[in-house]
Amino acid sequence: MTDRTLTPPHPTALPAPDPSQPLGSTDNPVVLDPMNPEFIAAAHALYADLRQSCPVARARFRNLGDVEPQTEAERAAALRSPFAPEVWLTTRYDEGVDALLDDRFSVDPLQALTPQEREALPPQPKEFLPLSRSLLTLDPPDHTRLRKLVQPWFTASAIDALRPRIGEIASDLLDAAERAAAERGETAPERAMELVEAFAYPLPVTVISDMLGVPPEDRPQVRRWSELLFVRRGPTLSDEQRANLDAMSDYFRRLAQRRSAEPGDDLISFLVQAEADGDRLDEDELLSMIFVIYVAGHITTVNLIGNGVVALLTHPDQLARVRQEPSLTRNLVEETLRYWGPAEQTFPRIALEEVEIDGVTVARGERVMVSLASADRDPARFADPDRFDVARPDANRHVAFGKGIHVCLGAPLARAEGEIAFAALLRRYPELRLAIPAEQLSWRENFLRGFREIPVRF
Repeated sequence: MTDRTLTPPHPTALPAPDPSQPLGSTDNPVVLDPMNPEFIAAAHALYADLRQSCPVARARFRNLGDVEPQTEAERAAALRSPFAPEVWLTTRYDEGVDALLDDRFSVDPLQALTPQEREALPPQPKEFLPLSRSLLTLDPPDHTRLRKLVQPWFTASAIDALRPRIGEIASDLLDAAERAAAERGETAPERAMELVEAFAYPLPVTVISDMLGVPPEDRPQVRRWSELLFVRRGPTLSDEQRANLDAMSDYFRRLAQRRSAEPGDDLISFLVQAEADGDRLDEDELLSMIFVIYVAGHITTVNLIGNGVVALLTHPDQLARVRQEPSLTRNLVEETLRYWGPAEQTFPRIALEEVEIDGVTVARGERVMVSLASADRDPARFADPDRFDVARPDANRHVAFGKGIHVCLGAPLARAEGEIAFAALLRRYPELRLAIPAEQLSWRENFLRGFREIPVRF
């Protein structure tokens, strides 16, 4: 099965390229439409063309470039946003890794502005203040200081200690799916389950909520707040999204205050008291850290689990091999991340000076995005890259979690959750299969690669 079989190809959803100009040139930027499931379905074919003809391409994001900010507040938010209507997009593995390791690039969106533009910016709306001090948008030394404070919770040994609890959560969720099927009168192997809602989503959400110490009774509301933030259709958040962000921030602020007065065994209690080299988190930094850990701590893992299950169920030879050799489950996680990694691109990096990438001059202040999905299908790095191979010996050389100082903090946790989830499903359900034809599956309308729904029989 190829990506193209999942939904119809995308060309009808995008304007036709100008044949008089090379695709990816400044005068004819490639149009990226990551919120369009049809674009996601055919994206790897586009990336292959770009790697061959224009490995450092001018790219325009449809959802950001087609909607102009209308108010002063919207214009200010767009300037502060890490996203941009146009960027340089790298699509090859080596150039992408080099860019991620190059300290001539910054993740701070303000670095794209002139001093005069920064001076003229109106005050940041209060709901965005905590997020302006995020690990995702800070450079060293602030990034180094903040990451050092939270790192102890994401070491290999810390995640290994969580494995029994992750396994327990996985078992509880599958028990619940079996009970629901029994109540409908269904029996194995004809029981029905929508894998995303019943398993792939609640597993990492429960794990990260446990880690942070979010009380069980509050979790449905926190989940609703976070889900709405990913429905993005323009350069700024909607009024409803801003209100939800404000409510979510207020909730985490109050929870941190409670943990400060009555600390527990959770990550928020740790962050309230965390200190490294005499540094502590201020209130905005603390709130930002909690927010990023909660959101990033589950949303990518949902897609890792779902994408891996679909990849297995549509590659029967690979499914059979993992069943015969359960030790391959760990490598299955790595190959899923390489083949259908949740993150298509990195956040933009802003050039702090003129930088040349593969013969293309990136001017100071311009933004570069690394296509992680394309890098992980680069035939110069991975043999037969469009083949899903659970025994691929170098699968772990993927860049699905990024590279360098901004490599995903929660990568060890995501790997453990994916491995435990795959092992539980394969162990319990020898006849697990899709309940609909693969071509009826659709990618979610989201800037992350993941399936909207995955109906299965088990």
